[in-house]
Amino acid sequence: MYGPIRPHYLLLPASRGFITFSIVCAFLLNVLPWGHAVGVPDFLALVLVFWNIHQPRMVGMGIAFLFGLLMDVHDAALLGEHALAYSLLSYGALSLHRRVPWFHVPGQMLHVLPLFLGAQIVLLVVRMAVGGAFPGWTWFLQSFSSVLLWPLADWLLLAPQRRAVDRDENRPI
Repeated sequence: MYGPIRPHYLLLPASRGFITFSIVCAFLLNVLPWGHAVGVPDFLALVLVFWNIHQPRMVGMGIAFLFGLLMDVHDAALLGEHALAYSLLSYGALSLHRRVPWFHVPGQMLHVLPLFLGAQIVLLVVRMAVGGAFPGWTWFLQSFSSVLLWPLADWLLLAPQRRAVDRDENRPI
């Protein structure tokens, strides 16, 4: 093992309401005015990848496509550019959904980094194909900052599902 032994939690089923709330909050964080600054993480991509890995039956490529279209409308970008990137990102996360939870958080971060970089490369290729300029190498800092938020997302988004480690016999859960 790499790192301290952590308690093994039995997770409760995820609430559809909490998943929806977290995705909407991530979307609202993306549409704040800081969205075009260098190095600001893509909160929506982070939350979509997280739920695609942990709840693949509740959050799929259709939701990623829908929120990608909403991001395209918000950014006044080429319609479908974020939808394509988020759909491919979700496909990659869904293909890794059985593998990633077996790793500790640093290993999970190494698994999701290529997904975020791939989504950014898709956005870059689409923008450059329609005549956009190369934004510079600092544009890829967004993927690294999103990966650095993975431990926080893991802790926050799984918190409502965790059972107590020392389970009391008088409590049903």
